[in-house]
Order: sequence, then structure tokens, then C-alpha cells
Amino acid sequence: QVQLVESGGGLVQAGGSLRLSCAASGRTFSVSVMGWFRQAPGKEREFVARITWSGGSTYYTDSVKGRFTISRDNAKNTMYLQMNSLKPEDTAVYYCAAAMFVTSTSPLWNYWGQGTQVTVSS
Repeated sequence: QVQLVESGGGLVQAGGSLRLSCAASGRTFSVSVMGWFRQAPGKEREFVARITWSGGSTYYTDSVKGRFTISRDNAKNTMYLQMNSLKPEDTAVYYCAAAMFVTSTSPLWNYWGQGTQVTVSS
């Protein structure tokens, strides 16, 4: 089993930056993909970015391309999301997720963190 803990959320003005961290513990070597999701008030959870654990291949949703950067430190079992040029519409609870298996379309997200609040003021 894998446990995930997010940190780094907070309040920031539009145009500012935040760096989210996701620390993984447990059976971490079994993780093949990790990613970030977010859920804004009154809206459904949406995918933000993902990264493969071994190769470091990344993928982003269009709305964050050029502003967000996902990365990982395998030795620390930690994933990061550097968020720059933040906009009010980025306001959401951000969740870390980990997958052991990947289908032809998307990873099977087996584990989830508790979430960290990101609030961007105008």
C-alpha cells in the first residue's frame, strides 16, 4: 500500500507562485505514475498533470501548460507541482495520486492524498 501526503498549498495573489509537494510512503517502488488533480468549489475533480516515475515523462492539461511544472525526486519519493502565473480559476483543492498500472487510455489511480487547498485571489 502507498500513502500520500500533500503540502504547500496556501493563499496567493494572481500572478504569484506556489510549489506543492506530495510525499509517498509505503510500497513506493510499485508506483509507475504519479499525478495531480484538483477540485474547485462546486465542480468535479479534474486532471492537472502526471509524470511517470521511471522515465519522467510528463503530461499536462491544456489550461496549465506553460505555467505548471510537474517533477519528481525518486530518492525522496516525492512529487512536486510548481505553479507559476497563478490565476483565480486555479483555486481548488489539489490532490496527489499514484498509480501502479496504466491502461491504454489512462493510469488506474490506486492511491490518493488528503488534498491541499490552493486559493488565488484577484
